[in-house]
Amino acid sequence: MIENTQQQNKLVGKDAELELKLKTYFVDLASERVGGETLSCSDDFFAEMENLLKSGRGIFIDDKYTERGKWMDGWESRRSYGRDNGREFDWCIIRLGISGVIRGFDIDTNYFRGNAPQMVSVEACVSSQQPDVNTVWHTILDKSEVAAHSQNLFEISNEQSWTHVRLNMFPDGGIARFRVYGEADVNWNDFVEGELIDLASIKNGAKALLVSDMFFSDKNNLIMPGRGKDMGDGWETKRRRDPGPDWSIVKLAALGSIEKVIIDTCHFKGNFPDTFMLQGINTSNDDFNDANAELDWQTIIPQTKLYAHREHLFISEIKTEKLQQFTHVKLSIYPDGGISRMRIFGKPNLHR
Repeated sequence: MIENTQQQNKLVGKDAELELKLKTYFVDLASERVGGETLSCSDDFFAEMENLLKSGRGIFIDDKYTERGKWMDGWESRRSYGRDNGREFDWCIIRLGISGVIRGFDIDTNYFRGNAPQMVSVEACVSSQQPDVNTVWHTILDKSEVAAHSQNLFEISNEQSWTHVRLNMFPDGGIARFRVYGEADVNWNDFVEGELIDLASIKNGAKALLVSDMFFSDKNNLIMPGRGKDMGDGWETKRRRDPGPDWSIVKLAALGSIEKVIIDTCHFKGNFPDTFMLQGINTSNDDFNDANAELDWQTIIPQTKLYAHREHLFISEIKTEKLQQFTHVKLSIYPDGGISRMRIFGKPNLHR
């Protein structure tokens, strides 16, 4: 028996509000999709540390076992009383896929019912090398109780930018998933002056702020690295029964020009949009929830035909001047459908 948990254990009250805040305004800096990596751990005898950073909340397969015991979709250590080294807790070191300021954690013990840790803490460091015994760690989440088979959410107030985190669990046990929500801290010195940069890339600090609909898949897929691996790895809306459009608003990584655009319908063969339009705006406001607000959106690419399972390149079709600069873009799709990726190439203005 396989149990899927996407609709189970729903958060309520303040926890639900905090999860919505973290998912709406921040990105998971540790996700394997953006390059997050588990580097080492004290012990992962029963279930591998790599599971911590996978997508979803994990599943439970009732009759699945390995030669070491019950198969679990998470990170699980041995019982501490059987150890010879006297270690008081287990730990896992993670290199963030996106270095940045941490705003919250989701430490999910989904399906770890009788084997969840009693408490957890999180430390962080800044290091250009692999952390070692000489690394200085700073506590950003004090030792805190966690519940079994639950999402355990914590809001963090710390303005430091970090490159690595260390998740500690006391005294031992299992954690299904670990989310590190925050804001990218981009080192613009890593780019050559004058080069075109993907200002819509999540790794460069872009954010998908608001969408009209994301029934089938998450809004952030649109700005993820690489090409989509399947149809679920894109932004797809439900079928409309009116002319549309559906739309997505993305805050760019920096104020900048828009000189090349790629709209990729990879894997969307029977459900790609018929046409799209791209608009831009220059504003310091990230709140686009006011339906009555009159916003000065400028047309960057007018309504244009799209095709199935194709990477569409637009350069000459861009109607705005190269000297024009934008902070946000709005991708509209007519009437609905799915887009795998959107790339917005331009030159950032770092002296605003």
